[in-house]
Amino acid sequence: MNQTSKIDDLDRDILQALMNDARTPYAELAKRFDVSPATIHVRIEKMKAANIIEGTEVVVNPKTLGYDVCCFIGINLYAARDYHSALAKLDALEEVVEAYYTTGAYNIFVKLMCKSIEELQYVLIDKLQAIDEVQSTETLISLQNPISRNVKP
Repeated sequence: MNQTSKIDDLDRDILQALMNDARTPYAELAKRFDVSPATIHVRIEKMKAANIIEGTEVVVNPKTLGYDVCCFIGINLYAARDYHSALAKLDALEEVVEAYYTTGAYNIFVKLMCKSIEELQYVLIDKLQAIDEVQSTETLISLQNPISRNVKP
């Protein structure tokens, strides 16, 4: 069973502010929420320790780097026991940016980013479908990403 952490309204406010701008100084958060910077620091460290906050990251705009094709690929494996070795091979493909072990129609669902349809075709034929554990794939090309957000704290 998953253990969920208890957070209060101040924690939620801090999380929301950091999700909007992770570079917000603790002093600014303290003023905004009428608490001391030390309180902000303690709250953030507790949320880190509880794995509520797993880190901070730079969000890159793939389009500006030339990645014009985003697609999702459902992968069927020959056998469930092939999962770990297939996952290791998928992890080695730089075009794979996300992977999920799923129930339903596919064993694994991945998100790929490519610079062109030609590159996608190459990745599908010469890389992904060349993985011995992969029985079949189904590709869905994303036309746009109108909603992208974190969960609400």
